[in-house]
Amino acid sequence: MPNIALELGKQSASFGVTSAYGEQQDVDGVRIIPVALTWSGFGGGSDEAGNGAGGGGGWAVPVGAYIRRGDDLRFEPNIVALVTVAIPFVFFAGRALSRVIRALKK
Repeated sequence: MPNIALELGKQSASFGVTSAYGEQQDVDGVRIIPVALTWSGFGGGSDEAGNGAGGGGGWAVPVGAYIRRGDDLRFEPNIVALVTVAIPFVFFAGRALSRVIRALKK
C-alpha cells in the first residue's frame, strides 16, 4: 500500500456528521441538516523492508440540527449531547476559576 495517507483519508470520510446522524433529509417540505462535533486521527508508517501498517479512529457527538421551513432557518440543539459536553466543561472551568481566585488572594 504505497499511498497509505490517501487510503486513510478516504476512510475518514465515513466519520463525522454522517456517522453521528446520517445524511440531510427532506420531510414534508422541511429540510433537516444534522450538525455534529467530530474528531479523528490517523497514523501509518513502514520499515525499510516495505512492511507498512496504519490505523486510526475518531468520535462524533451529535450537537443538533438546522431546520429549514421555507425561508425560516433555525438551530434545534440535541439537549442530551449538549449537557454531556457541558458538565465536564463547567466542572473544569469552575476549578480553574477557583484556583485563579485563590492565587489572586495571596
